Amino acid sequence: MAIDIKLLSKVCEAPGPPGFEKRIRDLVMKQLKGLADEVRTDAIGNVVALKKGKSSKKKSMAAAHMDEIGFIVTHVDDKGFLRFNPLGGFDPKTLTSQRVIVHGREDVVGVMGSKPIHIMSAEERNKAPKLEDYFIDLGMPKKAVNELVAVGDPITRERELIEMGDCVNVKSLDNRVSVFVLLETLRSMSKSRRKPAYDFHAVFTVQEEVGLRGANASALEIQPDFGFGLDTTIAFDTPGSKPQEQCTQLGGGAAIKIMDSSVICDTRMVEFMKATATAKKIKWQPEILARGGTDTAGLQRMTPGGSIAGAVSIPTRHIHQVIEMSHKQDIANCIKLLTACVCELDKHDWSL
Repeated sequence: MAIDIKLLSKVCEAPGPPGFEKRIRDLVMKQLKGLADEVRTDAIGNVVALKKGKSSKKKSMAAAHMDEIGFIVTHVDDKGFLRFNPLGGFDPKTLTSQRVIVHGREDVVGVMGSKPIHIMSAEERNKAPKLEDYFIDLGMPKKAVNELVAVGDPITRERELIEMGDCVNVKSLDNRVSVFVLLETLRSMSKSRRKPAYDFHAVFTVQEEVGLRGANASALEIQPDFGFGLDTTIAFDTPGSKPQEQCTQLGGGAAIKIMDSSVICDTRMVEFMKATATAKKIKWQPEILARGGTDTAGLQRMTPGGSIAGAVSIPTRHIHQVIEMSHKQDIANCIKLLTACVCELDKHDWSL
């Protein structure tokens, strides 16, 4: 199964840090035309697409967050250099030598600057960098900067999608690849005229990178019986890793989450997903993520009595960098797995 690289590129490259998801939300809304029975936005900014099922007795929900890690302008100094705070989690060393886009009155390209190594002391050279060591250089004087940029403007990282062998490489596969998977799942059901087992709420959430905020709000409203989180997961299948550290491997198939630091997936859902993947001959691998959480936790907890929750995860190398990498067939298998699971929820015994 080939994936739509052109669409994936658009989805990954659209800006949308936490709290500033408008551009990616507009793109998602455009792509949803004709794919759902109802499409709406809620007060916090989530996009909710309802695909009516064979039965309305229960509700299923999948969540893919639209936001990407980014920054926000906190200060413009006398020479026009910007200071910033992060929106989401950053490893400071990944900022070195990177271009960014400041989304002010118009988009402005800048670079992450820091003290040149040539004039660092021995102590400075040997210490790990900190966020406060960096500033953003827009290449223009303060007067020109003030005409375009203000405190509170969001900032995203600049990097286009490329194909590398069997993989795709771009900034913000976390979590735009899951937005793509959810869109393509709806498209697959529409093309094949398959109905979900139960009314299916495909939710494109906001502000996951700063605390699962959109998913929590949406789950409280929808109150799903079944929940599917969609997110990237770590593929540490690179030189220097130990087998027990790898979590997942690129090319190993769609990852079925067993647990992460915020959720232990319902064992019934895990077994259902494994059985479905095996029956449909969909390549899969188990996922246990030692640190980090996803919208799955919100789906499981933010409804009275909880939901039967699990997650489809996309193995990804170099997470939270601008060179995130996923295998094209893993992405395709995630679309197949989510589609099959949503359409066959009524074929499983969910009793405890």
